[in-house]
Amino acid sequence: MHSISTVRTADVSPQPWRNGGGTTRELLARPGGDAWRVRVSVADVVADGPFSSFPGVSRWFAVIDGAGVVLAVDGVEHRCSPGGEPLVFAGEADTRSRLIDGPTRDLNLMLRGVAGAMRRVVAGDPFRPEAGECGLYASEAGRVRTGGKVEPMPPQALRWWPAAPESLAFDGAGWWLTAELAPAP
Repeated sequence: MHSISTVRTADVSPQPWRNGGGTTRELLARPGGDAWRVRVSVADVVADGPFSSFPGVSRWFAVIDGAGVVLAVDGVEHRCSPGGEPLVFAGEADTRSRLIDGPTRDLNLMLRGVAGAMRRVVAGDPFRPEAGECGLYASEAGRVRTGGKVEPMPPQALRWWPAAPESLAFDGAGWWLTAELAPAP
């Protein structure tokens, strides 16, 4: 059984991309290793270039720092900037990024064969996960509330609940992530 975990982005070693365009910090892989079905990572993009192909994976992408990028997904351009809605696209799509004005930092949720989503936190509003597992990526420090319990949340960190609480709230900026790893009853 997995327990609630918190991982700070700065505590994870960056791994270089094969194309040299940036680095990735894997914050969560469930289950672990190459058999993951849910993966959460933060990428530092320093150059224009292609994304790696992940056939059969749904990718959620949000800019968390920097001016943003223009993602061309199968030839259709999407401007992604901080505070914007996350973009979801197929992992096998021909995807290329173009930096708008310098390096960016991006949050990625990748789902292989499972349902889930990513959405922006509305500070203080309750969030009711519609999945078995959920997470919060905090862009800034704040406090997270689960039921009657209030706990501090460090900035640029992921907290993951392997058993999603009925309701959560966060008083800062960030992203809610959900994943349904368990089969439907």
